[in-house]
This record gives sequence, C-alpha cells and structure tokens, in this order.
Amino acid sequence: MDQKLENILNLALETPEEEREQTESLNVGYSAESRSWELIVKYHGSLDGLREQNIVVEELIAGYAILTVPETLVDTVSETPEIEYVEKPKRFYYQQTDPDGASCFPPVTRRTPFLNGRGVLLAVLDSGITWDLEVFRKADGSTRIRYLWDQTIPWDQTIPGKQAASREQETLRNPTLPQNQITPEETGDTGYGRTPDGFPIGTEYTEEEINRALNSSVLERYGLIPSRDLTGHGTAVAGIAAGRSADGLYTGAAPEAELIIVKLGLPREEGFPRTTEIMRGVTYALRKARQLNMPLVINLSFGNSYGSHEPYN
Repeated sequence: MDQKLENILNLALETPEEEREQTESLNVGYSAESRSWELIVKYHGSLDGLREQNIVVEELIAGYAILTVPETLVDTVSETPEIEYVEKPKRFYYQQTDPDGASCFPPVTRRTPFLNGRGVLLAVLDSGITWDLEVFRKADGSTRIRYLWDQTIPWDQTIPGKQAASREQETLRNPTLPQNQITPEETGDTGYGRTPDGFPIGTEYTEEEINRALNSSVLERYGLIPSRDLTGHGTAVAGIAAGRSADGLYTGAAPEAELIIVKLGLPREEGFPRTTEIMRGVTYALRKARQLNMPLVINLSFGNSYGSHEPYN
C-alpha cells in the first residue's frame, strides 16, 4: 500500500473498474473516456516534471494542486519527491437549507452597528443562482453580483474574437468531444462570458455583462447568460445570506454585500460537485477578493461524511 495515497484511493486503485462503478464513492474522480484520474495533491517545489509526462497540473493555493493523471501514471505521481500527499475527489451533497428563526439579525443590521454587509464580498459556492431576481439587485436595478462562474457551461473557444484555449483547457474541458461538435445550447455561446483566468472549465460572466442582460427582455436574458439554478438550493442560500426585497421588508443576513457566485460541478449524470470543483471555487473566490481588494466571506452549504470520525482526528 502506497503511504502517500489516502486509504480510499489505494482501495479504488486496487478495485477493478467494473466493481468501482457499482459503489457510491470509489469511482468518483475517474474518467472512463480518457482513462484518467483527477487527484488532489499537497506538494512543495515545482511540478514541471509531471507536466512533461502528459499530466495536467492546476496549481491552487497553500501548496495544493489538482492533477489530471492517466491511470498508468498514478504511481509516477506518488513517487515524485515534491508530492507529499494524494487523495481522490469526493462528492458533496446539499446540507440543510432552513434558516435559523433565532438568528437575531435585526438588532445588528437595522441599528448600530449596522452590519449589513456593505463593502464585503460574499461568495456563494452552490448550485448557482437565479441571477435576475430583484432580491440580488441594487436600488437602481443593477446587479449586486460582481462575478458569476458557472462551472457547468463549457466555453466555446473557437468563436472568432475569443482567445484561443490552452492545451490544458481543451483537454480538461472535454477530452473526447471535438469543439466543432458542441452546439451553442451546450456551450452557452452568446458573445457573453469567458473561461476564468487560471481555470480550465466553465464560463465566467462579469457584473457588466449581467447588467447588459438585465436590460434586455425577460425572454432574451437567459439566451445571453444561460446559467440556471436548476434545484433552487443556491438561490435560497444566497437569499438567506444576502437577499433583500425591493421594499426592504425581507432581508438576509448581509443585504448590501456584493456577490461572487460559483455554480459548482461539471455537466455529468450524477450532478453533484466533487471536492476538486469546490477547491477551484474557493481559490477563485480568494483570487477575486484579492483582485478587488475587498474582505471576503465564503458560504459553502455542501457536506460529506468521508474520513475518520474519531474525536482525536
């Protein structure tokens, strides 16, 4: 057993693929199409040696990275001196969405010290948001969403005028489907959005683009920005955290906070995001807060029970 690999990854690697597919968690992170694993690593130094071996490297923060590794090269990763620890992604699920009736928000939001979220960024990493609702707008009708990153919408890099995709972006976006076979409905190609800097998946929409879409008709909006919250979970969470009705009667905890929305997950059958997508989302939010020079709060209403439950761990 490889000591650098977490136990469940060791088990997954020792289990035949057809048996892994029958389990809830062992096959998470494995792509049968490209026969590769998505892995989370803690590392030090440089990972250029892995890049030279056809391993896609996404460097995050605090010494963590996400690797896309051909299954025949997993041992190579663990044998690399710069790699300290390796684990596979886990799938996350929704946690409870009910607000706490005894939250006591009004005493601090509606009178001194008026802690209403003004000047603060709130990042909601969830199932997306119904971005055109009035509860997420300013008094003048413009959006309070600074950035919306939908990880589930591939961005078609082949449209004239858009930047060419890097090799890593093309590989990670969909290693089996030629880009000229992706339809506009699948990519959301409307002239709006782009893949966010430093990440290989999804489409990012800016505050300016959202405002332009809000100025179009209701029927046209979602043709311009096709990001949708299909379950309503992320919209509910964002409303509890930062919503505000037009009359001010109903407000969330921070009704004047500005928002960063990350719709988590890849467009696949099981739907729920994995730890790798959440790590990307957290890194994205931190980078945006640094770029905007604003304090940041991250809301993540997903959970999992993997790992040891012993009290001393």
